[in-house]
Amino acid sequence: MRRKLVAGNWKMHGSLADNDALLTAVLAGMGEVGCDVAVCVPHPYLAQAQARLAGSTVAWGAQNMSQHAKGAYTGEVSAAMLNDFGCRYVIVGHSERRALYGESDQVVAEKYAAAQAAGLAPILCVGETLNEREECITEQVVGRQLDAVIEKCGVASLAKAVIAYEPVWAIGTGVTATPDQAQAVHAFIRGKIRALDAAVADNLVIQYGGSVKGSNAAELFAQPDIDGGLIGGASLVAEDFLAICKAG
Repeated sequence: MRRKLVAGNWKMHGSLADNDALLTAVLAGMGEVGCDVAVCVPHPYLAQAQARLAGSTVAWGAQNMSQHAKGAYTGEVSAAMLNDFGCRYVIVGHSERRALYGESDQVVAEKYAAAQAAGLAPILCVGETLNEREECITEQVVGRQLDAVIEKCGVASLAKAVIAYEPVWAIGTGVTATPDQAQAVHAFIRGKIRALDAAVADNLVIQYGGSVKGSNAAELFAQPDIDGGLIGGASLVAEDFLAICKAG
């Protein structure tokens, strides 16, 4: 059975004091959690996450990285830099990066490749907008996003990655895909990968991201192809995040 992974995406939130309180509370509640847990924090707080979480069962990672190893890319952060802070995971292709910063499928694939080359596990985000869902092209959009990575790195690379399905229309809106809606897309993703490599598909962790809360996590995570969640706002409140982790 695939082990579930719940990863908190703090987005652009936090302070040293708030982070310390949050991480302390999360660590205190980990004894009742049976899934893998990670937090993806803003770059300035990676050192703090490393110091607080080292030796614990909670992994940490970053929310973004450059596709370039080094060079004149002012403001960017490389995979090697993330390694210096002990990161295990890095989110690539989050819908906010695609929408707000114009990251194309090709750029996301390049970031994914750079992360794996550095030994990081990319959490590859895929998902459709509300207009795309209403046009009934969800599978076409998600398939295209996956194809960019598979064409660049091969399907075998997914054995060392995580996929997060995040319907854009459900991120930060309070609207959650129904368990059936989420399961249908997760099943499509796994089926697409299975057609290329059954072993990779069967072991692939596919998270759901989109207004997951303690009240709906258990029903979502009970679906056969949903292997945990990529959690946004709820990961900033220890009680809420732990409730989701316990549901995993």
